[in-house]
Amino acid sequence: MIPVSSIILTVSCCVGVLAIQGDFEMHLQALAAIQVESCEVRTDEDLAKCTHLIIPGGESTTVGKLLERFGLGATIRARAQAGMPIWGTCMGMILLAQRIEDSDQFTLGLLNITVRRNAYGAQVHSFEAPVPVVGLEEPVMGVFIRAPIVTETGNGVSVLSELEGKVVGVLQGSILGTSFHPELTEDRRLHAWFASIEPQT
Repeated sequence: MIPVSSIILTVSCCVGVLAIQGDFEMHLQALAAIQVESCEVRTDEDLAKCTHLIIPGGESTTVGKLLERFGLGATIRARAQAGMPIWGTCMGMILLAQRIEDSDQFTLGLLNITVRRNAYGAQVHSFEAPVPVVGLEEPVMGVFIRAPIVTETGNGVSVLSELEGKVVGVLQGSILGTSFHPELTEDRRLHAWFASIEPQT
């Protein structure tokens, strides 16, 4: 759970943003707005410089194939097992999931959840909505673009957010998944909270 209503960064970190494809630049801008050091991640060497990792929105099939082909997926798994905090938004949550309905595409398998892709329809059905988040006094504004939902949670997974009865935010240890895009709004609370998570050892 997010144990704060006003988040103060108390740890030194460098948040990497996977920059293979998708809206990674918006995450970098969000981190810069709260004065968190960040860098683009495309290689194992880039990831080695980071304490945290954000996997942004994009096209999960394409990015999954690239992660698998060039070995970065295995490196991300190893860093997660070593305690690196990781946050996946939209596509990122799909890639973090252990199971995807009606698909056998590559995933990192780090979140014990089942997801349904494009649960809200095509891009023309995109919308914004206030999303309650456990531990935050006020909802965050979420942008939903071809967004997935979580249809099943397994052991160790806590539900952080629901919208109209559908699970759109989960946490397992230091691995976070959200269906929506907070980086496309001016609300930086989730970025600040994520950056405040201390890597586990």
